[in-house]
Amino acid sequence: MIALVLAALMQAGTPAAQEAEIIVPGPAKPSAQTPATMVLEPVAMFIAACDEDGDGRTDRAELSACVDRSFRLVDTGGTGRMRYLIFADWAQRFLGDRNALPSPFEVDRNSDDMVGLDELQAHFAKLYSRFHKDGGEGISRAELLTFRTAPIDAQGPTRPAERGRKPKGETGRSRWKD
Repeated sequence: MIALVLAALMQAGTPAAQEAEIIVPGPAKPSAQTPATMVLEPVAMFIAACDEDGDGRTDRAELSACVDRSFRLVDTGGTGRMRYLIFADWAQRFLGDRNALPSPFEVDRNSDDMVGLDELQAHFAKLYSRFHKDGGEGISRAELLTFRTAPIDAQGPTRPAERGRKPKGETGRSRWKD
């Protein structure tokens, strides 16, 4: 029995047994990313892509030519009009999503269930006026940005509690004095 104890002590004294245990930590918990406060609408991204000369600004002529070119790429029959499903294909290809705004209902001014090139050009002329804020030559990239001003946390936009609803953690007592 003494021999067993001596053997155990000798084995414990070896350098391999005295080395510290290696611990491999797991992956770190993902940290919540701060939501963007500056965003680019799909239609603004399209307008920025219409900058043909690369000067960082899109003027009316560039936008009109770009809308015409994009329309003709989808209007393979050359009719000058596209039904709403074809408009959705246009939106998918040039705005990034079939449901991106503007919607065909918004663009179709004569309610014939088709979007014509003239209607699309008229709508983009309105959008040009909406985005063109600084009065310079063309629309700059800065003018195309949308700034979110609503309070945002890791779960997304927050808003004040509706009257009559209690925010989380609040007691039954009223905050408002009658």
